[in-house]
Amino acid sequence: MHNERSLLSRLYPTTKFMITIALCMAAFIVPGYGFSYAILPICMVLAYFAGSFKEFSNLAIKALLMIVVFIFILQSFFYPGNDILWSWSIFSIKREGLEFALFLTSKIVAVASAFILFFRITKVKDLVHSLEQIGLPSKVTYVILSTLQLIPEMKKLTHVIMDAQKTRGVETEGKLLVRMKAFLPTLSPLILGSVASTEERVLTLESRAFSANVKKSSIYKLEKTKHDRLVRMLLVVLLAILIVWRVAL
Repeated sequence: MHNERSLLSRLYPTTKFMITIALCMAAFIVPGYGFSYAILPICMVLAYFAGSFKEFSNLAIKALLMIVVFIFILQSFFYPGNDILWSWSIFSIKREGLEFALFLTSKIVAVASAFILFFRITKVKDLVHSLEQIGLPSKVTYVILSTLQLIPEMKKLTHVIMDAQKTRGVETEGKLLVRMKAFLPTLSPLILGSVASTEERVLTLESRAFSANVKKSSIYKLEKTKHDRLVRMLLVVLLAILIVWRVAL
């Protein structure tokens, strides 16, 4: 869990989103791939101050490592080019392919790191509440909320089903084949459980007059502070400086 008392965690969700967008834009404004790769350690530092360093690092490395390696292999061998650096049989690594792989993966790493950080330091309910405050309809925010909660809820339900299988003596750990055999029988209860959960949620929402055509009120409050205004101004100034610098190059 992230540190609720840190300045980054206490920022308004839309301010955190502005930081995310600013990091993404900076990765595309600054030429080359060095700065874009540097976005990952920058996000790690921000995650450290927000108290989410371990969670962010594990998730970012697991999510990005395979994608980066796959793109490097694919682009190095199959991107068209004439400057061959290494070859074996019909396979060859070309300089143009390596350069394109560096460019492509650096942007992916930058954008993915920024968004992973945003969702690690932002509560979903805070994000949804801030979207409602800027005028988004409740039905739209509910779709966003459901989408963001879908995977964690299914993961939690999967663990419950797997634990139930263990108590029945079913082997669920060990080699990949064993785990695959144990996972397949969980699909039916997982899907049926998700459908039942959706029905329960619909009934709960209707009991709270979710679809009633009246003005909604909420006891949950989330206010912007002077720190939000300061961070937003700082982001705008930094982006303006970057754009002017890029144009002047």
